[in-house]
Amino acid sequence: MKRNGFINDVIKYRTILLMLTPAVLFFLLFAYVPMAGIIIAFKHYDYAGGIFGSAWNGLDNFRFFFESGDAWRITRNTALYNVAFIVVNNVLQIFTAILLFEVGGKWFRKITQSILFLPYFISWVVVGAIAYNLLNFDIGTVNSLLRGIGMEPIDIYNTPAYWPYILTIVSAWKMLGYGTVMYLAAITSIDTEMYEAAEIDGANVFQRILKVTIPNLYPTVIILVLLAVGNIFRGDFGMFYNMVGNNGVLFSSTDVIDTFVFRSLITSNDIGMSAAAGVFQSVLGFTAIMLVNYSVRRYDKDRALF
Repeated sequence: MKRNGFINDVIKYRTILLMLTPAVLFFLLFAYVPMAGIIIAFKHYDYAGGIFGSAWNGLDNFRFFFESGDAWRITRNTALYNVAFIVVNNVLQIFTAILLFEVGGKWFRKITQSILFLPYFISWVVVGAIAYNLLNFDIGTVNSLLRGIGMEPIDIYNTPAYWPYILTIVSAWKMLGYGTVMYLAAITSIDTEMYEAAEIDGANVFQRILKVTIPNLYPTVIILVLLAVGNIFRGDFGMFYNMVGNNGVLFSSTDVIDTFVFRSLITSNDIGMSAAAGVFQSVLGFTAIMLVNYSVRRYDKDRALF
């Protein structure tokens, strides 16, 4: 009976399952099948032997990674950057979504959404070029303006202390439109009767935001933050590499796990250590999402991912 029930469900929901098939195949081919390559982290890889024919070396790749002195630095940078991105981006996105909902008319809202969304589609290569032309010491727009008003130019590309702020601002600028659209969709789905009841009770616009809008955004915020926490140890390679490149002066404050793995593979051709760093990154990400999901379940199990 159970088998027949399963077959009947497949037939009944065949259209939905067919729509789901491309996504399932995508993750199967590009996320699960490549997991077999995890064994490279525990081998002394050579091209003649390949993935499965290379000699085992136990934890030597991990030992070399941790003894290199880079493990703590890149882990710290990756986590702190992502925490900053999560906090700053979500606060700005929620604020902008509420502002558009409360202030903007229909056409103003649509035009503003489109303008805010444009940076999301700009390649990080282009963003890196724009940043270079703005911040370059010799020909950058910012330093040209500073010289024009009699001030000393700032050597931004040789000063690591500026880059946590620069990267946080650039990330917020690029992701503002994408997140705003999601939060605005969540706000517009709130029952209008709740706003009407609050208005009848004498609530002003700020009280309606605090008592109606923000509490109803909690489920959306929690889901988006949980998804972001799953990638808290996975830096945006496109952003960090195109904004900083191979500028070793800035590595102390801008190097993350992804750029370290890429540079290890390109410069030293050490596939085993690169794989070990990648495994280390995946374990940290898995642990983070499990801990945060567990915390959310203890608070309200209906809002957890699983």
